[in-house]
Amino acid sequence: MTETLSTGIEVLDRELDGGLPSGRILALSASPVSQSELFLYEMAAVRPTVYLTTERTESDVLDGLEQTGTSTEEIDVYRITSEDPLDEARAAIEALPETGTLIVDPMRLLEETDANAYRTFMNDLKTRTAETGSLTLLHCLEGRRVPDQRDRTEYLADIIFDLSTELRGGKMKNSLSIPKFRGGQALPQAIDLDLTADVTIDVSRKIA
Repeated sequence: MTETLSTGIEVLDRELDGGLPSGRILALSASPVSQSELFLYEMAAVRPTVYLTTERTESDVLDGLEQTGTSTEEIDVYRITSEDPLDEARAAIEALPETGTLIVDPMRLLEETDANAYRTFMNDLKTRTAETGSLTLLHCLEGRRVPDQRDRTEYLADIIFDLSTELRGGKMKNSLSIPKFRGGQALPQAIDLDLTADVTIDVSRKIA
């Protein structure tokens, strides 16, 4: 029987009957202006985590985690460079523990590599995630230009979280929808969230 792993976010676990199935790849789609990294920090807090950063330095990631009160004792941060990003990422993924969490933040650097090499990497990633019974979170930022391999990322991901950020009534509002849940049930309606120091329900609006 597949184990259910907590997302680290109480409201999501409640909506998802306890969390997400182990061995799955989750793609989090979000605007660069959102505070979507809070999702990453919440997921990193609940299990031993391998955190691959492709933009920020290791110290920046650790500082961000610590500022949200997350203990970094069981979080290994690896900086992926542009020299050979897929091989660097593949080597780091070997450190993924059983029922752990793997985070790639963000995915753009890997998505701009050769199509065949990227396809092989993603399938290797799926195999490693399943072998360890872990959860993999791919941080997919929606910038002004879509990375070459974004369609492949979303196709190969088992689950997609779509975080929408917009200005409503003078305040930034965030809503989360789950349009894809392979082997499970997607949420029929979006959840309004408050992204401040952590991820909580936005009580200013009724949750559908």
